[in-house]
Amino acid sequence: MARGAKNFKRQIETDFNYKSKVVTRVINRIMIGGNKSTAQNIVYSVLEKISEDKKEAILKFEEAIRNLMPSQEVRSRRVGGATYQVPVPLRHDRSEALAIRWLVESAGAKKGKPMADRLLEEVNLAVKKEGSAYKKKEDTLRMADANKAFAHFKW
Repeated sequence: MARGAKNFKRQIETDFNYKSKVVTRVINRIMIGGNKSTAQNIVYSVLEKISEDKKEAILKFEEAIRNLMPSQEVRSRRVGGATYQVPVPLRHDRSEALAIRWLVESAGAKKGKPMADRLLEEVNLAVKKEGSAYKKKEDTLRMADANKAFAHFKW
């Protein structure tokens, strides 16, 4: 890409069954080696286990993602030879991407069960504001709060 060229964000299409972009993003995050059908089977089975009603299932799933979305994160900023952790507010898409990443990673870190069961467990914990993915969000916010003194380095 040329120096002055604008970086365009690719539009994510909505999911075929649930008409949700969040579901598409989760499927793409779970997908390994291009096996999209396997990833779809995992996510769809989780949504079916959440609720028989598609609308109710998608609402609960999106609530879990919303509960995991951080409002701030810290970025490293080098000023005068020292590196500071500067808290910065997050855009919605970045916040959602972090939430989805933490959800899938924490589900993948558990062992001994199929991925669909681990993801379902993690989604249910996220709805209750518990679990390792929610802890990751809390740690991120705590770190941003602790480094509030360096917020003036943001410019």
